[in-house]
Amino acid sequence: MRYRKYGLLILMLVTSCFAGDSWPQFRGPFGNGHSDCPDTPLHWSETENIRWKTAIHDRGWSTPVVLDGQVWLTTATVDGHKFYALCVDLNTGKIIYDILLFTEEKPQSINEMNSYATPSPVIEKGRVYVHFGTFGTVCIDTNTGKKLWERRDLHCNHLQGPASSPIIYKNLLILHLEGTDVQYVCALDKMTGATVWKSNRPGDVYNDDVLPLYKKAYSTPIIIVVNGKPQLISEGAQATFALDPDTGKEIWRVVYGFDSTIACPVSDGGLVFVNTGWDNHDIGLWAVKPDSKGDVTKSHVVWKYNERVCGESSPVIVDGLLYMVADMGFITCLEAATGKLVWKERLSGKFGAAPVYAGGLLYFSNKQGHSFVIKPGKEFNLAAENKLDAPIWASPAVIGKSLLLRTETHLYRIEKN
Repeated sequence: MRYRKYGLLILMLVTSCFAGDSWPQFRGPFGNGHSDCPDTPLHWSETENIRWKTAIHDRGWSTPVVLDGQVWLTTATVDGHKFYALCVDLNTGKIIYDILLFTEEKPQSINEMNSYATPSPVIEKGRVYVHFGTFGTVCIDTNTGKKLWERRDLHCNHLQGPASSPIIYKNLLILHLEGTDVQYVCALDKMTGATVWKSNRPGDVYNDDVLPLYKKAYSTPIIIVVNGKPQLISEGAQATFALDPDTGKEIWRVVYGFDSTIACPVSDGGLVFVNTGWDNHDIGLWAVKPDSKGDVTKSHVVWKYNERVCGESSPVIVDGLLYMVADMGFITCLEAATGKLVWKERLSGKFGAAPVYAGGLLYFSNKQGHSFVIKPGKEFNLAAENKLDAPIWASPAVIGKSLLLRTETHLYRIEKN
């Protein structure tokens, strides 16, 4: 009955394409890390199952997005003075466009673990939208590589650099800009770049008692449907808010009041799972029932889990089981409906990239260049461990039978020979 009452909105940005033909945004066509591709690779290395490998200049952690044979990603100089969009041919790995979008004379400083090009693009037929947080947002014609519009006036003090990726909803491009100084969500007309609505974080939650350091956030929102109506699940440092994506008006909130959130919310169709902070001993994962209004902190939080929860990486749900990996490599499987622990194990290395599910397998990549392939289920089953030559900070994309993996230096198309 729960799945009849609530539904996860399948955010197919390009309705003419099947999910396996495109990877249009961060976390894929459904916004949850899932692909319907049936035959993705199990093993690879620098000499095995590499269809092509393309060097990417400068530095960026953005996930590649894919549509109509084009792969788009962003990069920026390490000093934050130059910002680029790159288009790579999906079949050959050849760079089609390498576009210097804009320069910044005095960029904000960032955390050494971040890049100036961490937010992922979002793509649809004929257009790709690239976002660099406070530094700028640009719409590019995918047929010509020309700018269609740009915004350089949407600002916040990220303190540690940008990370939240944009999403498309109807005719809107939705952005999160949450810094130490101002915190807001805004929706732009995707055709013109004009502001349609802006939703500031509420002063009764983000008040003077909260240190500026604990107001910034880096999470990417999702859209779900509850009782036939869409909700934008917008996760902040102090609270998670459900907004009306057409107007930006608040529907409900859960307040936890911790630290910066990085991991993205996910939904199983009946519950919304939100991360409550990063680098805090009280960090937790909360399961929230999204069918009410107002402050639902005391009434609609179904369960909480507080042991070695994901911080940077986002959860993924498969067949009623929720999988997440903590920054230091502890991987946990929970029953999504109850929060009951199913199993937990330790993987080597440090993690930040979000996992994906494709071909009946879960893929987790760490910052040391290792990727762990796990068969989902009620027992831990490590199917393979693979290694590339450079760290992996970006979340992978899945297209057809291939994985697109971006390391610190290269973009790989990995496919069984």
